[in-house]
Amino acid sequence: MHPIKKLYCRIYQAAFHAALPLLPYREPKRFKTMELLEPELQELGFSSVLIITDPFLYKSGITSSLENVLNRNRISYHIYADTCANPTTDNVEEALRLYQEHNCQCLIALGGGSSMDCAKAVGARIAYPKRSLNQLKGTLRVLRKIPPLIAIPTTAGTGSEVTLAAVITDPEAHHKYTMNDFVLIPSYAVLDPELTFTLPPSLTATTGMDALTHAVEAYIGRSTSKETRHMALKAVSLIFRNIETAYQNGTDRKARAHMLHAAYFAGIAFSKSYVGYVHAIAHSLGGQYNTPHGLANSVLLPIVLEAYGERIHKKLHRLAIVAGVSTKLDSHKEGADKFITAIRDLNKRMGIPETLPDIRKEDIPLMAKHADKEANPLYPVPVLMNRTELEQFYYKVAEWREHDETR
Repeated sequence: MHPIKKLYCRIYQAAFHAALPLLPYREPKRFKTMELLEPELQELGFSSVLIITDPFLYKSGITSSLENVLNRNRISYHIYADTCANPTTDNVEEALRLYQEHNCQCLIALGGGSSMDCAKAVGARIAYPKRSLNQLKGTLRVLRKIPPLIAIPTTAGTGSEVTLAAVITDPEAHHKYTMNDFVLIPSYAVLDPELTFTLPPSLTATTGMDALTHAVEAYIGRSTSKETRHMALKAVSLIFRNIETAYQNGTDRKARAHMLHAAYFAGIAFSKSYVGYVHAIAHSLGGQYNTPHGLANSVLLPIVLEAYGERIHKKLHRLAIVAGVSTKLDSHKEGADKFITAIRDLNKRMGIPETLPDIRKEDIPLMAKHADKEANPLYPVPVLMNRTELEQFYYKVAEWREHDETR
């Protein structure tokens, strides 16, 4: 990266870090079960709400417990169940029309990060009915208060129930863009492990590794605080001790609850300390090929950590210790190597591949451009890289890299 751009990035990041104690971060009011939400709903007095979910959850009947709660409280509800795995601008506009047609007063996102991202973007459009999502993307562009948002995660990964971020895909431009604003943090969150029991093993694995990526990128970045470091360490510890149990036995309530809390803690950590190049590259892959976000992060994480080199050895050693794969007797390099190896071993044991399909060589420069634009100057990464340097990661995870370098 050019020295002048490096200087600009670091000054930009330092300004945000200095402002961290002054920024209006908040956490949602939490409930352990859907039923415990009832008194709150009665007090709020909503007459009509919009539930945003995805086709799989709707068809599998996961929404029924929420519908029962709403029926008992005589709250009219309408369901938008067409959210894609990577929510699109079309999803947002369709859900917005449903909200407006039925004069809803509250948004309820039930599902994974996609449903919550869609709901946040709908909230932003409600706050700014005359602006497009393209005009609201970026950092601190949604300043007006959105309708009350209740987040009910059915995966333990994104942490969207506590974050200020939403990621939306423009299907025409094949590009993902992020929206970051404090008003997008949900007002309420229901962390009920039973709602994650039906999550398939493959999604349990990739969403759990998504949460690990949040915690790791937040911890190794240059804009941490005592709180975010603590939250990241708690998340890493919980994930390493519970993800395989949840993967092998989806109805293990204790493991599922620990994974939900790990995702929540990681969400707090990265909301305040940001993520890094793993996420920027994963978002570009999702925008271009609809690559599932958790899968992309899982594959990319060990590769990007290796590329940062000795700058993060001390921090990775600390993560390795709390993960239970290293001790204080190891050198920082030994601890870092053990942590990266442990990530690869976790991926392998849970059936996560080392490469990603669909990547085309001719698309790499454009994807690297998108990743560069998303990450620089906002993400306080340990080592700054420009778009040319970021291109290496697409080659390293391409499915064809092992047998056809000329593709």
